[in-house]
Amino acid sequence: MPPAPDTSDNRKPEQRLKDLGIELPPAPGVAGDYLPYIITGNLLMTSGQLPWINGELKFKGKIGAELTLEQGYQAFRLSALNAIAQVRKALDGNLDRVNRILRLEGTFGCAPGFTDHPKVLNGASHIVNEVFGPRGLHTRMVQANPEMALDCATLVVLFAEIA
Repeated sequence: MPPAPDTSDNRKPEQRLKDLGIELPPAPGVAGDYLPYIITGNLLMTSGQLPWINGELKFKGKIGAELTLEQGYQAFRLSALNAIAQVRKALDGNLDRVNRILRLEGTFGCAPGFTDHPKVLNGASHIVNEVFGPRGLHTRMVQANPEMALDCATLVVLFAEIA
């Protein structure tokens, strides 16, 4: 488990991405009749972001059945990277406009008896904290579903305060 971000580390998110060697994927399109994000005042909210890579779902199935805890962690990480890409798109390519990630919400397909919800959602929390540093410390909520749209494994929503 990565440590909590160093609150004295003032690197901006765009610099952190470079330092981490992460190239964000293009922001995914929508899968229905809705907006990928909305900005109202200084609040940006993304729609749910799935674990897409190049237009294909990388992780399908239920965590605790077809997918292991580690695969669930990676699925949430990928969903969070897509959410961060959506935030970047909403901010005209500049994540440095994010003052704070306020909330991360995660939903996942879950097999009966699986109870390690916090551990799999850490995949999203850890990458958000790595990219945003002290700005990334957030509240969160996790929800397990017996069935997910498109049989995706995970879905992440971000709420951010922006400049």
